[in-house]
Amino acid sequence: MSIQARLTELGIVLPHATAPLASYVPVVVANNIAHISGQLPFIDGELVTGRMGDGASIEEGAAAARACGLMILAQLETALIPLDRVARIVKLGAFVSSTFDFTDQPKVANGASDLMLSIFGGKGKHARSAVGVAALPLGALVEVDAIICLTP
Repeated sequence: MSIQARLTELGIVLPHATAPLASYVPVVVANNIAHISGQLPFIDGELVTGRMGDGASIEEGAAAARACGLMILAQLETALIPLDRVARIVKLGAFVSSTFDFTDQPKVANGASDLMLSIFGGKGKHARSAVGVAALPLGALVEVDAIICLTP
């Protein structure tokens, strides 16, 4: 099954890729490895902001991480990299805006991880970091970047 067919089966429509906020490019491919810059969570066109441990629930955080994962895939498509070229999601890095005593960053990051597994199956299994940070660009709740192996 093609990845587009899988997205359709799951009822997933990728968002429009956002432009970079500063002096970088969203996707760099070197030796069939795609490095995707950190993506922010947009749900229904609105940036999800806030801090875990200060009003945002685990479910809201996971939904924001999932939105970041969708944006990662949208960036690949915008870079004219068909999603069927994904050979393996190698690593996701999740940065979670958190209070100092919030320690459930992995549960938040699961939103992006579970998305990759549901779309890519075994090719979606990946290494991951889930890190709490004091602040993210534009006050975002979560930011996720990715390293993805592509078929030649």
